Amino acid sequence: MKTRHFLLALLASATLLATGQAAAQQQRPIRLVVPYAAGGPIDVTARMLAERVKDSLGTVIIDNKPGAGGNIGADIVAKAAPDGLTIGIAATATHAVNPWLYSKIPFNAATDFAPITQMVRVPNVLVMNAETAQRLKINTVADLIRYAKANPAKLNYGSGGNGSAGHLAGELFKKQAGIFALHIPYNGGNPAQLALLSGQVDFNFDNLATAAPNIRSGKLKAIAVTTLQHSSAMPELPPVADTLKGFSIDTWWGLVAPAGTPHDVVVKLNQAFVAALNAPETKTRFATLLAEPVANSPEQFGAFMKSELSKYEAVVKATGARVD
Repeated sequence: MKTRHFLLALLASATLLATGQAAAQQQRPIRLVVPYAAGGPIDVTARMLAERVKDSLGTVIIDNKPGAGGNIGADIVAKAAPDGLTIGIAATATHAVNPWLYSKIPFNAATDFAPITQMVRVPNVLVMNAETAQRLKINTVADLIRYAKANPAKLNYGSGGNGSAGHLAGELFKKQAGIFALHIPYNGGNPAQLALLSGQVDFNFDNLATAAPNIRSGKLKAIAVTTLQHSSAMPELPPVADTLKGFSIDTWWGLVAPAGTPHDVVVKLNQAFVAALNAPETKTRFATLLAEPVANSPEQFGAFMKSELSKYEAVVKATGARVD
């Protein structure tokens, strides 16, 4: 009888210990690695969602790890323990462009991550200097293509640098439209926009949030957005895809965990963040950044990232752009 009581007491102690460990595990905060500096759109949206999932997931701490075009932060997530306590941001650069832009990269974008959900889509926009557009009588994508073909080698476009989103969008546009325009790389998006405003370049592919103030002031003429469909941020603008079928090169980011994270953990994270993304308050706050929330399943986000990785392989190789 004493032996039986001892075994029961031992079992009860083990159960309490396991329960206590599980509770402690749940109480540990989740670390959300943002591979870019604080204050940018990716960081801001991550902090918005971290606040909204507190009730379902507990505390989520934002850990900014910028550097190497986002590769440093992405690598931290790839090599973290797959326990659901470290997750991170996957973005166009880190998971679609950088694998082809860098000769060496410390992680495998296709296999080292477990998708959770996409978060955001931010349209890019084809813009021209307003005076240039008026002088050349360019109001549409078709007008721009027509002018470029009738005046070979007369147009140029600017970007934030070789391999930047604006550069890749410009090269994809040239390829699909069958035109030539000289690429002029600048040291960042702001100098590229200043060059467009001053008339040093003819057109740019810029982030809609960045270009919007100058579009609204009339200094820049918006020709089209680069998403497949109309953007809710500027619904009056047609997509480039209306003229060049399938053209799509917008900016996106989402949430991933390290590969090997248990399926039930990924599902729990997905449910919490999807609910946060679908909240009316989130949509309102994202709209101030001209960002569109995108909530989907891990399978859908995984398939999307795979298709983006494949798409940018061809685009980056066509430009010949390299970072190292």
